[in-house]
Amino acid sequence: MIRPCLPWPDRRLRSPAEPVEAITDEIRTIWDDMIDTMEAMPGVGLAAVQIGVMKRLAVVDASEARGQAVRMANPEVLHASIQLRAHDEASPNLPGVHARIERPRAVTVRFLNAEGEIEERDFVGLWATSVQHQIDHLDGRMYFDRLSKVKRDMLLRKAKKAQG
Repeated sequence: MIRPCLPWPDRRLRSPAEPVEAITDEIRTIWDDMIDTMEAMPGVGLAAVQIGVMKRLAVVDASEARGQAVRMANPEVLHASIQLRAHDEASPNLPGVHARIERPRAVTVRFLNAEGEIEERDFVGLWATSVQHQIDHLDGRMYFDRLSKVKRDMLLRKAKKAQG
């Protein structure tokens, strides 16, 4: 089921999400809805907070073919590369704008997987960018928080104009 994304500046987008205690059928349903929503955008990742579910859940699919979504609960970065990678980032919560953001090119992430097991996985390139972007959402941060104040203010003004 495709769920609506919260419109910026909904205060929930600024609130840290709650940790997930266990992988239940409810969690699996939320993940399925998140994947449907991500595919409909189309996007390469989605955090539960973006659809108003205040749980530390994320999905990421940066594959060419699609259908390779990684379901994550309580994701955390254990290691990040020193080498950075720039990518144009955007969010369905603030449509019509994007910004070039630099993040570590590769990260090692620990999370609870769909089987309820703790997994550590390396992500590189767009996968790494997307995972970090989703973790920011789970911490109550937006990608444009990584911009200078001047660039952030310009982006938010442009978004407001785009929304009419």
